[in-house]
Amino acid sequence: MDYRTVCILGGTGFVGRHITARLVDADYHVRIPSRDPFRHRDLLVLPTVSLVKADIHDPATLRREFDDVGAVINLVGILNEKGHDGAGFERAHVELARKVLDACRERRVPRLLHMSALGADPNAPSHYLRTKGEAEALLPMTPDGMPATTVFAPSVIFGPDDTLINRFADLLRFVPVLPLACAGARLAPVYVGDVADAFVASLTRRDTIGRRYALYGPETYTLKQLVQYTARMMGVRRLVIGLPDWASRLQARVLEYAPGKPFSIDNYRSFKAGGIEVESGLAALGIEPNSLEAEAPNYLAADNQRGRYNHYRSAAGRFKQEPPAQ
Repeated sequence: MDYRTVCILGGTGFVGRHITARLVDADYHVRIPSRDPFRHRDLLVLPTVSLVKADIHDPATLRREFDDVGAVINLVGILNEKGHDGAGFERAHVELARKVLDACRERRVPRLLHMSALGADPNAPSHYLRTKGEAEALLPMTPDGMPATTVFAPSVIFGPDDTLINRFADLLRFVPVLPLACAGARLAPVYVGDVADAFVASLTRRDTIGRRYALYGPETYTLKQLVQYTARMMGVRRLVIGLPDWASRLQARVLEYAPGKPFSIDNYRSFKAGGIEVESGLAALGIEPNSLEAEAPNYLAADNQRGRYNHYRSAAGRFKQEPPAQ
């Protein structure tokens, strides 16, 4: 068993890339299964990363990729599905989590880190939150569980290439007026680097076994405030109009069938679920959270190309950074 080798499912994604960079800096070997490794070959500049062509939904493939690893990190998740009945969420969140757990047990993988979501609950109103909760319920959350498991439940995650703030930035470049669904939804955005630090820190801390950590940032915003802040950082003047609930639901039902499904009725239900009043997992791990105001200007300011480039370099671990407090 090579305890310094970690297999990351979802390692080519937004959060996965940051975790991979942190692990490489900490002298881990990282194995990343991917349907199309060639698309992500830029990760190979990191010296101890290997990309493997694999179908992670195939149990035999999981058993092969989990052979002789010290930990598995499951980051796989979707915000929307191709269909409308929840089957896509079930496959990505619940069925895969079950296969991962079975493969970990068969290959005797000692450690499993699992990405969930703030508000995940088997009785939640959206397919997204409900299947995330069902996946959590499968996991052995005891100090002597096999594999030893830690769950992380972040709020919305921000950083370069995130799927929320950057999406609104793209919209704000082209529309003078933005009608906004669920404008009053309250969020506590967490910086992607802090999420990555939490995952890496837990690998060597036995006190994190059997624990669930809610990860969120130091400030709470409404969705409307986040969009208005994004516009200010971009240096553009835009009118953001919060829609009433009936119009928010209508917008969700219309965009449900738009190309790329930019907003869906399931997203609407997730936003309506809300809820952030929980113990800070970052504080419990000794990590000082970075604020939106400290990080977002580096990649949102339209005329700050050098700042954006430096932010990417820093996130990739090319600059020396102070380690999180332990």
